[in-house]
Amino acid sequence: MVTGPPSPFDPDIAILPAAELLYRVMTATRTATEFNPGVGGATRFAFFGKPVVPVMYAADSEMAAIAETLLHDIPVDGGILPYDKYSNKALVRVETTRDLRVAVLHGLGLRRLKATATELTAGPASSYPDTVKWAQAAHAIGLDGMVWMSRMCNDAKAYVFFGDRCGASAPAFVQDPSHARIFASPADQIWLIDRCAPLHVDVLLEPR
Repeated sequence: MVTGPPSPFDPDIAILPAAELLYRVMTATRTATEFNPGVGGATRFAFFGKPVVPVMYAADSEMAAIAETLLHDIPVDGGILPYDKYSNKALVRVETTRDLRVAVLHGLGLRRLKATATELTAGPASSYPDTVKWAQAAHAIGLDGMVWMSRMCNDAKAYVFFGDRCGASAPAFVQDPSHARIFASPADQIWLIDRCAPLHVDVLLEPR
């Protein structure tokens, strides 16, 4: 069971500095810095607010971004990544344009909030109606987002950013044009196969 965020909400706050590089996996038809306006099902920290607060998830490594998206629902003992689950996706690198303030949901930052990773950042999808309240609490005190250790790649940091603080009206990201992977392309498909093979994931080369 996930407890609600404490009130008042007083998290440890980290500063993500300008010029920091982050990675995200997204639908290839979107732009690299486009926030999700509320399309699709609920996620751990989205969606909330009326109007809905757009969000963008990112990670501090390529493989963490892939693990949190393409491999999210594949069991740790192995499985298959179907062609239609990755062929319309791209991995991009974005750069922060200014300092961003994020609530810390890892290390002693969790203890400060009387929470654990198991309940807050590593729980199942059934916990999302409760975990999203923590994002709402961070947003309510004026933060730009939150940071935690990736559930699927727990030596890397994962982030969520709020679109009304970091999106089109107050841009906080630019794309790094020197780095991108389009998984429908043969070269990047092979790259993905090579990275997934040691993780016991078979990447299908074509639709079934």
